Amino acid sequence: MPSYVTALKRGWSADNARGKVATEEELASISQDPEGFLMSMVDREATGARVALPDGSTVARLPGYRRWIWDGEFWGTISFRWQRGTSDLPSYCLGHIGYAVVPWKRRLGYATLALRSLLPEARGEGLPYVEITTDPDNLASQRVIESNGGVLHERFVKPTQFGGTEGLRYRISLG
Repeated sequence: MPSYVTALKRGWSADNARGKVATEEELASISQDPEGFLMSMVDREATGARVALPDGSTVARLPGYRRWIWDGEFWGTISFRWQRGTSDLPSYCLGHIGYAVVPWKRRLGYATLALRSLLPEARGEGLPYVEITTDPDNLASQRVIESNGGVLHERFVKPTQFGGTEGLRYRISLG
């Protein structure tokens, strides 16, 4: 927990859409109830609080979990969310998997390894594929996805809650 808090205090956020607001919410949650915060990272039944979107609206939580990954200290997170019985996601959920690496640990292969490690678990949920989105200018993320078998599925316009900008949606087959 201490190295995660340090990363947050250094200005890093796993939430690239909500940034500083999400960081402040997490620091407050950790300060109030560190054990509860850790427990909230796994919510396979989607019983947790609604999810805040970048525009301030909230939506129903999907089943999922988030993990910290480190090499002796915290270096980032990877998360997985899904809907039972389908590969489809609601329009407000851009992809099944999200990841973020702290700036001082980037370009070392951590995100590639984290994604590779998570894919068998996604397969275990019965999904034939997962979708991951990234921005057109995020070449590092595109390399991570492609290194794990990702194929560009479509260019799309993100919903207005996410700014209405262009995005890339990749698919990784789990078959």
